[in-house]
Parts: sequence; C-alpha cells; structure tokens
Amino acid sequence: MATPPARLAAAASNVVGKVLHGGVADLRPVPRVLIDQGPNRSVYRLTNGKDPASGPPVLLVPPLAAPALCFDLRRGCSLAEHLVDGGRNTYLVDYGNVAFSDRRLGIEHWIDEVLPRAIRKVSEDAGGRPVHVVAWCLGGIFSLLTAADQPELPIESIATIASPFDFTAIPLIAPFRPLVDLTGGHLLTPIYRVLGGAPSYLVSRVFRATGISKEITKPLAILKNLDDRDYLAQIEAVDHFMDNMIAYPGRTFGQIYHRFFRANDLAEGTVDLNGRIIALSGVKVPTLIIAGQNDTIAPRAAVERLTDLLDNSPSVTFETAPGGHLGVLTGRKARGTTWRYLDCFLDEQAA
Repeated sequence: MATPPARLAAAASNVVGKVLHGGVADLRPVPRVLIDQGPNRSVYRLTNGKDPASGPPVLLVPPLAAPALCFDLRRGCSLAEHLVDGGRNTYLVDYGNVAFSDRRLGIEHWIDEVLPRAIRKVSEDAGGRPVHVVAWCLGGIFSLLTAADQPELPIESIATIASPFDFTAIPLIAPFRPLVDLTGGHLLTPIYRVLGGAPSYLVSRVFRATGISKEITKPLAILKNLDDRDYLAQIEAVDHFMDNMIAYPGRTFGQIYHRFFRANDLAEGTVDLNGRIIALSGVKVPTLIIAGQNDTIAPRAAVERLTDLLDNSPSVTFETAPGGHLGVLTGRKARGTTWRYLDCFLDEQAA
C-alpha cells in the first residue's frame, strides 16, 4: 500500500499528464505491415520491430461496428501486443469504415468474401501454415459460420470471446421481445432501412448504455483512483474505443435482427440465409469459448450455448473470466485470465 505522500505525488503526476499531455494512456498501435487489401478488408501482419515471428499464424477477427483496435486497446493492455511480444505470428483483419453505400451488404459478404480471403492470405503469408482464428463477439459468430460453411479453408482452430449464441438468454434485450412480437418483427425494420443500417453514433450510444451505471459513476471513480495511472489509462483507452465505433450495414443489421434476435437461429445450431442453411456442426476444428462473468451483452448462458452445438469439433473448451463485454477481452484482469486461457489453448494446438 502506497503512503499518502506517494499517492498524492502520483495523483499530481497523473493530473499533469491528463491536462498538459492530453492523457496518460499510451494509445500507439502495435506496428503493422499491410499484406492484403480489398473491399471491407485490410489484413495486417503485426510486428514488434525485431525479428519476424515464424510460428503458426494467429488471425484476430473483430466484430462489425466495433473498431479493430478492440484487440489493441493501449500499450500494456493490448491482446495484440501480448501475442506479438509472446513470439506469436500475429495478424489482424480490419473492416475499415462502413458507408451508406455498403447498406446492401449482408452476412454472406463477410463469410463468403472478407474472412475467407483474409484467412487464405494469412496462411499464404505464413508459408502455407493453417491459421488459428481468435475472434470477439460477432467476429466469433462469423468465424464459426465461415469455418462451418467452408471446411476446406486453412483453419487450425478457433477461439471465440464473448460471442452469444442464444439471444433469449440475454436479459438486456428481453423487455423488447413482446413489442417485437406485437409488431410482427417490424419494430426496427423501417428505421434501419431508412438509415441504411445502424449508424456509428447510435452504435456508440447503445454500447455505452449497456454500462450506464459505470458511465454515471465514472467521474467519482476517476477522482477516487487519481493516483492509479493504469486505471486512468484504461478509462481513456475505453473512451477512445467508444469514440471510434463503426456503422452496421443495413442488410447485415437486418439479418442479425431477424435471424439471430427474432428467430434465435444460432441457439439451434443453424442459420438460414435466404434458404441457404449453415450448420455449426460443420465446424471441425478445436474450439475455445470464453464468456465474461459480468457481460450484459453476451452473458454466460448465451455464450455457453455454443458448447452444445459443435458436434464435430474434436475438442471444445469453455472458460469464464472477469469482465464485461469489452473487459473480458482486454480489461486489466484479462491479462491474467482470458489471455492465459488463450495462450494455453494455442500452445496445446501446437503441441
């Protein structure tokens, strides 16, 4: 426990950092090299500026709407930095900004074009080695649908973090179901069609609303922890993340709303995309599933449902870790929980 004078000095230093230097968080991204680019797809090889890694490739797959910096939140609390510093051959796919002109893009675009091309390019760049996919939230859903639909892709394993597969198990959206049923599912349809999707500013506000209690108490928490530089840096990094949310394309948002939320297709292990049925039983690679213990967007029950759907996966490992939806991926406690589970899983696949 630091002495009061030491805490006071630390607090003063942090105030100077925030006021005079714009903050205390180190938001520099991990160095990267662009290896492939296409519509809604930029694929990077991440580096530490030293000798290039040569091990099995690991591809980080973000969800839609959230920026790819979810994997690279800040120095000292970045999953990308952790993997690179651990000597892993790490890659990242970034979807870039989603424009109104992208409104006709559906789920098919991501699982037929974006992810397969990124996976093949990463494998090629890594000397033809199969790829370990690490995905967060909707990125995990899309990664599993891609693997199930195209088993010939060079995928070695998949790790999903905070990816919900039973939307009836999400208390946050339960109050809206009666209204959705009453309107025949057309509650949101006119809105997202007019807007061309879910705009980034709306996505950011909804994401913040899921942690409204923390938003309300944040000023007090900052004052209470003014001497804790790591705590303050994390808050700054999360705010930076929230400020960079991306829009959902209209058709993709519509499919998520009707197929995942209304029909709850994923809970039964299949998705119907205009008559095209994709079954999760088609996933034939080892899978790691991690749920956040305090996640209101993808609570444990919604995530754990996946363990019953991967009938043909050679191994399915389920873990829980502290944190909310973002925190379980890249919160301060994730460094000793989620990242450790991921390291063990990747090491097991390489053994």
